[in-house]
Amino acid sequence: MSGPRATTPSIVSSLRYQDAPKAIDWLCRAFGFERHLVVPGEGGTIAHAQLTFGNGMIMLGSSGAHRSSYDEVVKAPGEIGRVGGQSLYVIVDDADVHLERARAAGAEILIDVKDEDYGGRSYTCRDPEGHVWTFGTYDPWAGGA
Repeated sequence: MSGPRATTPSIVSSLRYQDAPKAIDWLCRAFGFERHLVVPGEGGTIAHAQLTFGNGMIMLGSSGAHRSSYDEVVKAPGEIGRVGGQSLYVIVDDADVHLERARAAGAEILIDVKDEDYGGRSYTCRDPEGHVWTFGTYDPWAGGA
């Protein structure tokens, strides 16, 4: 990782996937996440998972697996036309190398790797279930690439 603050993050993104077991495997292979905790649910679902990347983390679970109040307000992109209202930004050492890893795993590249006016290089892609991700070398904590 290229210099993110060595601290415990105070914000952790949470995502829903229609096929969370498959998504976990793909996120690890394509993006380099590591399994921190995976709690299986009923019928091959994932009740809760935590994946790490450097000192960052995402949480995810199977969409609609528990019919909880959370499932009423958060949906997987496939449940809402593969259009999301948010995306995730992940700091990487080398955006070009990361892009090739993601592309090889089948990520849909939405914005090819490029130099940013504010510093660093980044690219934007969509995972197989429609979540939008940007990976870049710009570290907003440091204010530069």
